[in-house]
Amino acid sequence: MPYLVLVSLVWGLSFVIIKGALTPLDSNFVSLVRMVLSLLVFLPFLRPSGVRLPDRLRLAAIGGVQFGLMYVAYVACFRHIPAHVVALLTTTTPIFVTLFHDLLNREFHAKPLLAAALAVAGGVVIKLPEDALHSGLVGVALLQLSNVAFAWGQVAYKRFMDARPGLRDRDVFGILYGGAVVVTAAFFLAGALRPGATPPAVSPTQWLALAYLGFVASGICFFLWNLGGRKVGAGTLAVMNNLKIPVGVLAGLVFLKEATDYRRLVAGCLLFGAALWVNSRVKSAKRPA
Repeated sequence: MPYLVLVSLVWGLSFVIIKGALTPLDSNFVSLVRMVLSLLVFLPFLRPSGVRLPDRLRLAAIGGVQFGLMYVAYVACFRHIPAHVVALLTTTTPIFVTLFHDLLNREFHAKPLLAAALAVAGGVVIKLPEDALHSGLVGVALLQLSNVAFAWGQVAYKRFMDARPGLRDRDVFGILYGGAVVVTAAFFLAGALRPGATPPAVSPTQWLALAYLGFVASGICFFLWNLGGRKVGAGTLAVMNNLKIPVGVLAGLVFLKEATDYRRLVAGCLLFGAALWVNSRVKSAKRPA
């Protein structure tokens, strides 16, 4: 639990860093740099010799989705919606954690679907009426894709490692980042090789932000998050996914001076709260994973 709390506080402040410093850069470039730096953190600890090839491929696939695809969609969404709205819309992540937990355990509960609908409605109330409908929809869709990828990766990694008690997290975590580097590199190269594409111009401040996000917020914090997630049940993991939200919302409004309609913000928060309450009714009836 302490790992999850600490990481949530770090991630809550990361919304501001991405929106304030990195939005002008190509989102695929930002995602690739973060994953390369994260991989460098764990290369010294990597011990792949004790992992069978099929398991290495599974870990790389999990990392490619949880970190690679997640970051490509996540960073891109900041071009369309403010940081505090991004923070609020991550509310659906614990709902997806619950849904994937049910799917992989061959269970089904209708309430998580209702919770997801309430959370999406909250995002519509807060953001879509303010800007062009197309831009708002693109931002929400990208963030929900990011949430799905991150939620699936958490559940998949937890199940994978729980079934292999002889493996240590630090020995294999570099494989996840290796998979993420492959995915983000593919997206970056697809854009960089287009006619007329220009190399990204990165300022010293942006390199500093990338270094912090890559080494700390991604490299160290993702490891601590997945490690902490293995020590708690699925319900607790789902709830902890939302601790970063109030930090991110306050940081966006205070530090970036983002404008918002506070009536819509309150209405949206009530819908998010209803979504979490509905989702908690499912978790409370389940045994810990």
